[in-house]
Amino acid sequence: MDFALSEEQKMFRAMFEDFSTNEIAPVAEALDHEERPPTEILEKAARQGFLGATLPEEHLGADLDFVSYALLMEALGRDCLSVAVSLGTHVSLVAMSILRHGSEAQKEAYLGMLAAGGGSGPGVRLGAFGLTEPDAGSDTSRLQTRAGADGEHYVIDGVKTWVANGEMAGLLLVFAEAPGGMTAFVVPVDTDGVTVGYREPTLGLRNVPFNTVYLEGCRVPAANRLGEEGEGREIADAAGQRMAVALGAAALGLVEDSLEVAARFATERVQFGGPIAEKQAIQNLVAESAIEAEALRYLVYHGAWRLDQAGGLGSQGSVVKAFAARVARQVTNRMVQVMGGYGYMEDYPLARKYRDARALGLIGGATELHLVRIAERVFEGWDVEIAP
Repeated sequence: MDFALSEEQKMFRAMFEDFSTNEIAPVAEALDHEERPPTEILEKAARQGFLGATLPEEHLGADLDFVSYALLMEALGRDCLSVAVSLGTHVSLVAMSILRHGSEAQKEAYLGMLAAGGGSGPGVRLGAFGLTEPDAGSDTSRLQTRAGADGEHYVIDGVKTWVANGEMAGLLLVFAEAPGGMTAFVVPVDTDGVTVGYREPTLGLRNVPFNTVYLEGCRVPAANRLGEEGEGREIADAAGQRMAVALGAAALGLVEDSLEVAARFATERVQFGGPIAEKQAIQNLVAESAIEAEALRYLVYHGAWRLDQAGGLGSQGSVVKAFAARVARQVTNRMVQVMGGYGYMEDYPLARKYRDARALGLIGGATELHLVRIAERVFEGWDVEIAP
């Protein structure tokens, strides 16, 4: 297998890194402290074509392959995981779901709008993914949101929680129980009956607005149904696979930058007669982290390559996601230790990265759920019942 990037992919990587270095890095700390969505950054990302990263040119997209998209997520994750999560939710979960499962009329109506960051309301508008509920997180069999058929319309009632991009949303992808089973619906946020409510305060990812969304008598045309009735779980699973690799790429960027920040600090911090980088204890922390970063890199790139080749990952997406969450937590923890008290100070970027890394075990499906999926593959063929 050839792991070399093409010349075009190298060009894209340089462009993505320049964007992140010039537009995100200078304001990342201030945005985190202010806990406000990075709307200005996302508006600039829209002008660069990043909000339509994997969409075809006919829908105003950049038509990137998934490896190149992973390079974009890696570059964004280096400087601000929040920006990467907002963009990944928009592209991987919403835009690509419509691209893969939508009708031609739905693609024409929504993909160009998503690529441009447009929609109802002022400023940039993103896609948001409405699956999780107060009593239904990883267990989608417990969905309480209902979509009742009413002639040429559906009437949706329910509550969605932890909706990333909630207050920035122009378009919601909502999952509900319809007469034929779990079904996906495209719902513009200005539809009557949609209310974007409370924003959750969070330990990390402080620039991602996670909101509760209420749907009360929300009436949408049957033409807004994505796919057929009962295909919602398939659509959600495919979106989750894409998001697993995208989050893995963002985690890789976070890990790389954390390692670089702490290693540079170690060359400058003098204790006991010399730079702490000369101490074996510090070298071991850095070396172990570098090993894990390289292992994660090849898992992410291979996962992205598989999505380009076959369009699906199966349990491999869970492998990428679970390992990325573990590596991000372990590496940022070690790098805080390398920097000592300075690593624990909010004046330095590692404190933010440490907080953000913890979220990777929760968003995109809890690590425990991904481990169940991996176990299902391992025990496939044996008479063993695997259940969460």
